[in-house]
Amino acid sequence: MESCRRTGLSGVLCSLSLLSVIMDIQLDGVLGATHVEIEHHLEMGRKLLAAGQLAEALSHYHSAVEGDSKNYLTYYKRAAVFLAMGKSKSALPDLTKAIQLKPDFLAARLQRGNILLKQGSTQEAMEDFKAVLQRSPDHEEAQDQLMRANELEELQEEAHAAYHQGDYSTTINVLERVIEISPWDPESRELRAECYIRMGDPQKAILDLTPTTRLRNDNRAAFLKLSMLHYSLGDHSESLNHIRECLKLDQDDKECFSHYKQVKKLSKQLDSAEELIQQDRHQQAVDKYESVMKTEPNILFYTNLAKERICFCMVKLRLSLEAIDVCSEAHQRDPRNANVLRDRAEAYIFNQEYEKAVEDYLEAREFDSEGERMDLKEGLDRAQKLLKISRKRDYYKILGVGRGANKQEIIKAYRKLAQQWHPDNFQSESEKKEAEKKFIDIASAKEVLIDPEMRQKFDAGEDPLDPENQQGGGGGGGQGWPSHFNPFESGSSFHFKFHHN
Repeated sequence: MESCRRTGLSGVLCSLSLLSVIMDIQLDGVLGATHVEIEHHLEMGRKLLAAGQLAEALSHYHSAVEGDSKNYLTYYKRAAVFLAMGKSKSALPDLTKAIQLKPDFLAARLQRGNILLKQGSTQEAMEDFKAVLQRSPDHEEAQDQLMRANELEELQEEAHAAYHQGDYSTTINVLERVIEISPWDPESRELRAECYIRMGDPQKAILDLTPTTRLRNDNRAAFLKLSMLHYSLGDHSESLNHIRECLKLDQDDKECFSHYKQVKKLSKQLDSAEELIQQDRHQQAVDKYESVMKTEPNILFYTNLAKERICFCMVKLRLSLEAIDVCSEAHQRDPRNANVLRDRAEAYIFNQEYEKAVEDYLEAREFDSEGERMDLKEGLDRAQKLLKISRKRDYYKILGVGRGANKQEIIKAYRKLAQQWHPDNFQSESEKKEAEKKFIDIASAKEVLIDPEMRQKFDAGEDPLDPENQQGGGGGGGQGWPSHFNPFESGSSFHFKFHHN
């Protein structure tokens, strides 16, 4: 009361004044912010927004809105932060609230119209632009945006008409401009994606559908379609990621769950098959890839992939004839697949068909446009060396064994041929000379193929018994074998009796 007397207020007015102060204090306690604090939050929000610290600015504007829910400018400023953060959907309610609190707030009207236009909501956007022009007829931005909204409406109608007529190319061309005006409109992107699908371009459809998962709050349909598109292209991992996103939105969605089970099963089989290959369990990998073809027989990619990998496994198993058959089928399915050509070339090498191996490696290298694949270059070099050697002598052919023959098989073949071509078995001098030459080749073949180091050299395209390959450039034993090997030298295990006339 002493303060009332000092200010000259009457008793009633003084009491009302004190009551008002008390109520203000109580309200401040309920709202948790005084006028000074609200101003502080607004000022901090402005500074942080200018500094680009958007999350911190948004936090201050949240506090300002909570402290004063009747201030239209506070909502407008928070909307500005949402827009700066790329959250236009969050900005819309704040702009609408600002307009409700102040219907003649033209800046909010214009901003909301711009967002609605970008979202493809032409009618609502037009209403906002017209409202601005009603109060400010010469407003240039509102005039320009209203013209864009009219253009958008016409283009949308044109695009839908072309689509219903089955003219997908025209639809795509029209939608190019539609999306330029309204980049946040999911419907236009979904329509263009559908056109791309119908025109057989799933990659472009994926590019259009991907942003629609963010443009709609619950776009399970887009996630399902994206999963199916990735699945059809053979990207089973990405397909699985998208279908999981659909199930996050609704775990009971029947379509998504059904597709999820299919993708999950196939994905597990493919991953398991590749793990088996990494573990060198190639026969099990073949079985697993055969299961893949049964799981998904309708999509060409997976059948082609399975054939390609079975071809690879057959080569690793050294089943040359089976590998050639499978690789040839895989090549027919996918003629430009360099991996299939490489693997078939290896199968041809095992089967001692070096010319065909060279042809396959040459063709495979044609599809390596940048020439960066060392496996193709090295494989071609080896195949060409083997072809060159085979035109001189091929130790596998001499013994009549396959390139995958083990030591026991090699020795068995050698003994049989050595007995057959022993020079003592022949009478005439010419026959003995021919037999001697044959026997030397048989002995040389055995010498090379039972020695791991020499056999490895031969398999790599180098004849370890060729005098030209010896250190110093030659100087062999004079009969087609190196100085360290001569089956007719003293101390050799071979003893022949030659009868001279």
